[in-house]
Amino acid sequence: MNSAGWLFAAIASAGLGVVAQYFPYDTDAPQSAEEIEKTRKYYADAYTPPSSGPEKAPTEYETRYLQVAKQAAETFDIEGQVKRFAEQYRLQRGAVLEIGSGRGYLQDVAENYTGLDISSNVARFYHKKFVQGSATAMPFADDSFDGAWSIWVLEHVPNPEHALTEIRRVMRDGGVVFLSPAWDCTPWAAEGYDVRPFSDFGLRGKLIKASLPIRTHPLFAITERVSNRALRSLASRMGGPTKFRYRKLEPNYKVYWQPDSDAVNRLDRYEAMLWFRSRGDECLSCDGDMGNVWMPSAPLVVRIHKSSGEPR
Repeated sequence: MNSAGWLFAAIASAGLGVVAQYFPYDTDAPQSAEEIEKTRKYYADAYTPPSSGPEKAPTEYETRYLQVAKQAAETFDIEGQVKRFAEQYRLQRGAVLEIGSGRGYLQDVAENYTGLDISSNVARFYHKKFVQGSATAMPFADDSFDGAWSIWVLEHVPNPEHALTEIRRVMRDGGVVFLSPAWDCTPWAAEGYDVRPFSDFGLRGKLIKASLPIRTHPLFAITERVSNRALRSLASRMGGPTKFRYRKLEPNYKVYWQPDSDAVNRLDRYEAMLWFRSRGDECLSCDGDMGNVWMPSAPLVVRIHKSSGEPR
């Protein structure tokens, strides 16, 4: 076997070795009042308005959080993506909802816009309707919206299946949803292994950082992703709506080292597609079952089809 073959075999073996580690075993479980309050406080503090007194400057954490979010949105042309989505599905004048709307920079994409966010401190950014609330318990009636989008939010939501269920509930039959969380958040982002030097870590941390070139190699990622997706695809064919499975992560609410340092879940696009499809919904951004097993992370666009027994 040549060197390339040995490299592929080593990466494939390593990938198979971590399938068990990264397989999405976790499902939603009830949260304690303390856990809910901790999450709410974190995002409220992230958008704390400047003081009116002499100490007017925002905190270093808030500045870093907002700067990273703004830079990422510009880099990935989030506004352009959502505008094209709204135009393609004629949502500019429909009733639309943004879940986890943050500073509201997408509120002018549609005329009849509602922003929903867990933080009360973002209300000052809006000239359109803003509602404080949780993605897992939305304060809206059934069948309220024609379209919805959520950008880089679900990975920060404990009990994300509750959020998906709520999204389906508040959407009208035939409504369209654009979901673009940060799929596949890494468990090492919380401690900033990608951006911190080796000197910051002890022996264990140095070993983790040294392993990243292998763990982030495309062949390793494909092996892990395809193995898990194939297993989940087989499970989804057993009949009935599937559970939404993911991997829980330990967020870092003290230091925002890099994007997704505060992520609480590692979500997979294919798993989300299976969840919607098993409920009769239509994936508008999919290339067939096998195509999506191989497909890298990308926004998921879904048309909701409610059955006769569901709110319409």
